[in-house]
Amino acid sequence: MHLSLEEIAKAVGGALNGAGSVKARGYSIDSRTLNAGDLFFAVKGPRFDGHEFVGQALQRGAAAVVVEREAQGVPAIRVESTIVALQLLARDVRRRSGMTIIGVTGSAGKTTTKEMIAAVLGKQFTVLRSVGNLNNEFGLPLCLLRAEPYHSIGVLEMGMSARGEIRKLASIAEPNEGVITNVNPVHLEFFKSVDEIAEAKAELLDGLCEPRVGYLNNDDSRVRAMARKFNGKIVTYGIKSVASFKVQQIQDLGIDGTAFTVHHGRRNVNFVLPLPGQHNVSNALAAISVGVTHDVSWEKIAEALAEMKPEKMRGQIVKFREGFVVVDDSYNSNPRALTEMIRFIGRLQGFQRKIVVAGEMLELGAGSAEMHRACGREAARAGLALIVGVQGVAREIVEGAAEAGIDRSRLAFVQDSVQAGDLLARTVRKGDVVLLKGSRGVKLDHAMNTLRANFTSLEP
Repeated sequence: MHLSLEEIAKAVGGALNGAGSVKARGYSIDSRTLNAGDLFFAVKGPRFDGHEFVGQALQRGAAAVVVEREAQGVPAIRVESTIVALQLLARDVRRRSGMTIIGVTGSAGKTTTKEMIAAVLGKQFTVLRSVGNLNNEFGLPLCLLRAEPYHSIGVLEMGMSARGEIRKLASIAEPNEGVITNVNPVHLEFFKSVDEIAEAKAELLDGLCEPRVGYLNNDDSRVRAMARKFNGKIVTYGIKSVASFKVQQIQDLGIDGTAFTVHHGRRNVNFVLPLPGQHNVSNALAAISVGVTHDVSWEKIAEALAEMKPEKMRGQIVKFREGFVVVDDSYNSNPRALTEMIRFIGRLQGFQRKIVVAGEMLELGAGSAEMHRACGREAARAGLALIVGVQGVAREIVEGAAEAGIDRSRLAFVQDSVQAGDLLARTVRKGDVVLLKGSRGVKLDHAMNTLRANFTSLEP
């Protein structure tokens, strides 16, 4: 949305220095990727101050800069806070657009669910979606600022690691509908309990604008309980529980995905989802619920889901010419998600050996060691040939597996992802399937890069 500097200054409550008729062609907080004609916000982050790059932004052709200091002789809008200005402008653009906004949050599966919803709605509408996982106080406003007049629906991911953050994002995006996927023991370093995490996620429902529709995963008791305090329209979905959109049958297709049947009203509709794991069926159910509510035909919804491909590092299936397969789920991890993927690997047929490389799960608080140990016990039950713990508290995964009776010759602990990659490169062979999963800070993608360097990947 190309706004004039005068319109922008008014929206953010700033003082304009320069020609008010000049229009911004885009919006940026990074001088390295700024395009000519963009408006540059000199935001302050934990490790940088955008004011140090104002000169570079202008050299690259910025239409103007938004700053908190005097900027003599250059086109600028001076404000008290550049991050607040970014958010105010995003809200102004959101209001100008008039589109329906759907917010997506949860402890796990946000990005995949967001992509599925956008794909389903995209069969009938022009959709603005969050790019990647830009879901915080910087990323969400930048996504909104990409809105064009032709967008009719926006699907925005909303992340958080503390109370009040979802409420803040909702005040910017003013969503009309909200999807809550689940509540898991993540970020417990910053919360007293999982119930507190649930309260923080429920801030999305509190922040909804009319017509106020909440899509809730009925399989999650804490998400289900949110309906009691919400006075808008509730749409429920579930695999194990009674819900408006209920899975009747699931057929595990291994690394090729899952086939399942959804019951809604008097209908039973069959779907094939080329993404592995039952957790992705739950994510797909959320997308189906949103699609049907917006009158997308069941045929188009099934078509959209059948076309889905795993996001990079989120359950991505990578086959190697040497005859082994890697399930790259290394983008992030938590105890419930790791347990689900261990069970998935355990059920897989057609492989000679199954290997799990599990990185440390960060920000779990005081109960971290026992949560890791419980995952190790689960891994021991899965009939794995090798379990590798990577970094820090992941040593407890190995100890938990040993406690459950697995021979220590099938266990290993390494200090970092580089060592994990080296170990895999020496160990992996034809007929193996390998799961890579860990918190983003463990950087298990380095292990994946080692495999790609030593073997021939059949994937791009």
